[in-house]
Amino acid sequence: MASAPDAPAHRVALLAFPGIRAFDVSVITEVWGTDRTDRGAPAFDLRRVATDSTTPIPMRGGMALLPDRTLDWLAEADLIVVPGLDDHLTPAPAPVLDALRHAHARGTTIAALCGGAFTLAQAGLLDGRRAITHWNLVDLLRAHHPHVTVVPDALFIEDDNIWTAAGTAAGIDLCLHLVRRSHGAEAAATIARSMVTAPFRTGTQAQFIEHPTPRADRDADTLAAVREHALRHLHEPLTVADLAAHAGMSPRSFARHFTAETGTTPLRWLLDQRIAAAQKLLERTDLPMPEVARRAGFGSEVTMRQHFASRLATSPRAYRTAFSTTPASASAPASGTAGSNPIAR
Repeated sequence: MASAPDAPAHRVALLAFPGIRAFDVSVITEVWGTDRTDRGAPAFDLRRVATDSTTPIPMRGGMALLPDRTLDWLAEADLIVVPGLDDHLTPAPAPVLDALRHAHARGTTIAALCGGAFTLAQAGLLDGRRAITHWNLVDLLRAHHPHVTVVPDALFIEDDNIWTAAGTAAGIDLCLHLVRRSHGAEAAATIARSMVTAPFRTGTQAQFIEHPTPRADRDADTLAAVREHALRHLHEPLTVADLAAHAGMSPRSFARHFTAETGTTPLRWLLDQRIAAAQKLLERTDLPMPEVARRAGFGSEVTMRQHFASRLATSPRAYRTAFSTTPASASAPASGTAGSNPIAR
């Protein structure tokens, strides 16, 4: 989705101090620091913010980050992103913690990747709030910050405009979600396509926790084929029983294997795909709402509206107003279905 020519760039602050992880810095820079406006992506103004803008910040592996703004710039940021830490108990500088508290008090959106949750917890921003970190750090976060409500099985969550994410790849998921939240699904898809990753993943990090007995590869192959079948037939009234039959399993066995592989239930996964398909149609076409609902497999506009309200806290019409890339005068396609994969755009 292209930004309007005179629209100000979304201002993103990468908060830097000694001990931050190079991988998370790279993810933040890849999502918000690469100019993709020629491909229709929004314009971003990413700044590397630290207590001192002239001193390089060392990172593991012989790398260093050169800040270009001091903490004062956080007052101008629309979003502050805190990288994870090599040592998860690394104390952040006091000025950094003070700056985070003031930013939250101003209403600025703050996001932490992986162990960055420990930095937010040091600032007291997670006290009494829900947060997530890498599954292997959950107990450590609970032990050192007992006032934080640690959620053990999410990829990312939000509480009071503070976002936290599980480990490594979940940081990519959160960054793309924040783009989607501010600029729409098409913008996130453009960036994800450039990064050769999925615009979003469903489920929880439960699917990545170590298990003593791995599932057979044939199960994964079977369920991957079922998911592909579902994506190609979203416009049809698919049920979990239909998908189980396609997999050659009983509904109960299918649900158990599906949840073990993806971290979410078949019904929730199917609903996620329908919402994604509807978002794509609302952004790219001016199809009437009943037709969008039909192609996305909701059956009725009322049902689609209910799911948008519960999952996205908005309505399909409001979503189209905010994120449509189709001029009002454009004509909608005369026919077709949502039978193509809404993720692989």
